[in-house]
Amino acid sequence: MRDKPSGLNRTLGLGLVVVVVVGNIIGSGVYKKIAPMASELPSPGWVLLCWLLGGIITLFGALSNAEVAGLLADTGGEYAYYKKIYNRFFAFIFGWSLFTVIQTAAISSLAYVFAQSLNSLGPLPTLLPGLASFNIGGIFYPFADFSVKLTAIFLILGLTLVNTRGIRAGAGISTGILILVSVGILLIVVFGLSSPQAELSQSWQFATTNQQSVTPGAIFTALLSAFWAYQGWAAIGYVGGEIKDATRKIPRGIAIGVFSVIIVYLLINATYLALLPVPVLAEIHAAGNKIAAVEAVRSFWGSRGAFFISILILVTTLGCAHATILASCRTYFAMAREGLFFKPAAKLNRVKTPANSLWFQCTWACLLVLSGTFDQLTDMIIFAVFIYYGATTLGVFILRRKMPDAPRPYKVWGYPVVPAFMILFCAALVINTFFARPREAMLGLVLMLTGVPLYWWFNRQKTVPETVEQV
Repeated sequence: MRDKPSGLNRTLGLGLVVVVVVGNIIGSGVYKKIAPMASELPSPGWVLLCWLLGGIITLFGALSNAEVAGLLADTGGEYAYYKKIYNRFFAFIFGWSLFTVIQTAAISSLAYVFAQSLNSLGPLPTLLPGLASFNIGGIFYPFADFSVKLTAIFLILGLTLVNTRGIRAGAGISTGILILVSVGILLIVVFGLSSPQAELSQSWQFATTNQQSVTPGAIFTALLSAFWAYQGWAAIGYVGGEIKDATRKIPRGIAIGVFSVIIVYLLINATYLALLPVPVLAEIHAAGNKIAAVEAVRSFWGSRGAFFISILILVTTLGCAHATILASCRTYFAMAREGLFFKPAAKLNRVKTPANSLWFQCTWACLLVLSGTFDQLTDMIIFAVFIYYGATTLGVFILRRKMPDAPRPYKVWGYPVVPAFMILFCAALVINTFFARPREAMLGLVLMLTGVPLYWWFNRQKTVPETVEQV
């Protein structure tokens, strides 16, 4: 299949594809999410099993997505795929969901953790303390921890500016950051597991610390945290128009990237569980202002270890936020070119980067920083994203019927069992989230559905850009 013209530069090879995949995945979850999981599942064995289960299910979804990407690769990722699998309306709702919930909230939450880590290194000055209790409907507290939120906003603004300089430069920065992160995580695993404080055998104990049985609902709720840590791999599809031989390199890059992350997560979380008992992790979650990884490293390296891990978290969240900003805006650019997003987002700057799309994304992400807490944002993201993971996986079956003879550089392993299992799991997780996290589910759903009237409004616009303009 020949690459389709998009107006963008095709400069990314397989190595950078893997970097973008892994860079979009490894972020705050590798350091923070084991604490809420331990709070839901008071058993180290079950917590680690959920990390493995989350990785396997993510890999199933990634392999299913890879078949679709190999067949239909283009700028915009699932937005481009859904137009062929379903229709223009469903594709728009997906793209609008990325903008209102999935990708912008991911950017916001990553920037928020970056700011929290910076605050732990040296307390930021308190700003607007008199407005800290101001709220909207008892849900949103925009001025609570305002110094942290303002720092997160400045980070988003800075990274957006960097990404207007071109995707090659952005991918190069991601490569450098990913190397630093990988070395840092390896040091924690090696020194953590070899320290006298580590008890590796306790990582695999399935007995609960509160003597209560583990329920399916608790497993699903814990998986919300694990899936946040694995979230982001699909972002490589958004830059499909800038990848050389995209139909072959996207499937390979997804498979290599996700499998690598599964191994990393199992190693690092086994290390945390060997160093910190589950009740301690639950207390860290209850405290609200602590990070599990910081306390784990502090246990064997003391205050110097806490400083080291805080720096590593800063670098990691910086890298993941950067990679997410880099990839996500390409979908809104693709939508705008077809008249289904704000017209200025269809323009490229002098280095053929969708700069206006980047700034639209930046503005909404900054507003989301003010809207909620880290865990509230991430649960909302996972609820929304699994609706579309299921839709993409269903597309494997639909496209095999619609386009049975089309060349497929990759066919999903285990068809039809693997994609069928993924679809059923996505449905179960979405339903469970309505019961376990009703507020986050409803907020996510409302934001997604604001796209319905906007689809009508965009379609009323008479001028649909036929060419890519430059600014």
